Amino acid sequence: GNIINGVDLGHKAHQMKLFALTAPLLTTPDGAKMGKTVNGAVWLNAKMLSPYDYYQFWRNVDDVMVGTLLRRFTMMPIAEIEKLEALQGQEINEAKKILAFEATKMCHGEQSATEAQETAQKVFEQGSVGDDLPSIDVEKSTLEDGMAFVDLFVATGLADSKGEVKRLIKGGGAKVNDNSVGDLELVLTTKDLTDEGYIKLSSGKKRHALVKVV
Repeated sequence: GNIINGVDLGHKAHQMKLFALTAPLLTTPDGAKMGKTVNGAVWLNAKMLSPYDYYQFWRNVDDVMVGTLLRRFTMMPIAEIEKLEALQGQEINEAKKILAFEATKMCHGEQSATEAQETAQKVFEQGSVGDDLPSIDVEKSTLEDGMAFVDLFVATGLADSKGEVKRLIKGGGAKVNDNSVGDLELVLTTKDLTDEGYIKLSSGKKRHALVKVV
């Protein structure tokens, strides 16, 4: 209906002959719709989703989706895509890195894509952190007094609610400086800062954020 009305409006208002282009609905391997109305929305606006998190979305897609997503969301030659989607086992991760870089470059520019790629490499391959990792700033005096772990976790955007954080803790998926958190009432202070001056919070193995003092 939206498409037909748009074509009709353009014709009546400007005497233009318009054509509409559609594409199949993008779904996950289990048939679920991928879009803003479902959990884990992927926003194009950097204020809604950082370039790093955008990069990580593509990096973590299901293996069987790589070929489809390369075709739809990059401008790579089909011959190259066919080679990448034929990769098996751990090698498919290289195809995912290319997908993540190309998709991020198209949306946020090559510099942002490069920064996201470098940050991901430092976090996941070198055991370090990168400049592009999501972070929040807190007053040193406030952290000295102590801040609830669940509050900081929500503030970084790693969870939407305290309830979600507590469920994550119970499931063993919440970490501070790469150490699992088991205490629902954990309080963090300046004593938890690393030598580099931050606290690293993690949700599972793939999502990370930093707490920095100012």
